[in-house]
Amino acid sequence: MNPHPDDTAVAVAGSDGAQPALAPPTDPAGSPAARVRGARKVFGRTVAVDLIDLDVPAGSVLGMLGPNGSGKTTLIRMLLGLTRPTAGTAELLGHPVPDAAAAALPFVGALVEGPGFHPFLSGRENLRRAATAEPLLTGREIPAAVETALERVGLTDAAGRRYRGYSLGMKQRLGLAAALLVPRRLVVLDEPTNGLDPAGTRDVRRIIAELHTGGATVLVSSHLLAEVEATCTHVAVLQSGSLVAAGELSRLLEADTSGLVITTPDVDAALRTLRGAGATAFLDGDGAVVVADGGPPAPEIIALLVRAGVAMYEARRRRPRLEELFARLTEDTP
Repeated sequence: MNPHPDDTAVAVAGSDGAQPALAPPTDPAGSPAARVRGARKVFGRTVAVDLIDLDVPAGSVLGMLGPNGSGKTTLIRMLLGLTRPTAGTAELLGHPVPDAAAAALPFVGALVEGPGFHPFLSGRENLRRAATAEPLLTGREIPAAVETALERVGLTDAAGRRYRGYSLGMKQRLGLAAALLVPRRLVVLDEPTNGLDPAGTRDVRRIIAELHTGGATVLVSSHLLAEVEATCTHVAVLQSGSLVAAGELSRLLEADTSGLVITTPDVDAALRTLRGAGATAFLDGDGAVVVADGGPPAPEIIALLVRAGVAMYEARRRRPRLEELFARLTEDTP
């Protein structure tokens, strides 16, 4: 995802005169790293994306969620200029895409729909070929950049092996290394943990955290909701080509908060006491007592349990997991 720049790119002379260095896009402060407005994509009679408005906030880690066929990959391809919208507009680092994509793409690393490399070349040789297409790398910088990327994704020991002998997880790692050959302002990862073992999944989580700490924006699509909840600051949920929810993950979860969760060793006594006071109380899947909204306020519930001699480890507002929120958003959408 790193074509050579055309005359829309801004360039300045490199210090060694070898290859010009590109100046980063000068998008206004506070503008999103990527955005679509009224985005629609139709393939024949199939509407893959239907009138979506979405901002990817600069500096965020945005998780794009949705069942298979929800339009995630098509939307990502439109944002990267890989496919032209049937209707609507897309911008990448302040530049309209696909028309001015070459001005932004050198500052974007992407792994979309799985990596594609030459099967009879080694991982290192494939990565060197990819590095030669990087406008931000001079020839003398390529060897060090390749080795750094290989080490970062844990492929140093396998770098000399032919790509055709790589496992699915190793191929994913090499694709991720290609996306990280140079520092990026935006990194787009489409199902980056596909085929990875738990150690590889932890590596991806670590890399995403490093990118975020370094100020980069990360857009990641994934079916692993626990990973999204652990790594993402924002989410966008798609269903049948439509955007059903988007925003800061913490706010979306807090907006869906309901009830009080009480952790106690005296479950039976707590349930008797609460129900006797007219509260709706039940056990959740983790064995905690949940008190539904609509009954006595939280301070009265806690005081009631204390007076009844019920021991408590914790009392907190109920906050659903992303898995619950995702199921609720998608199960009722046609």
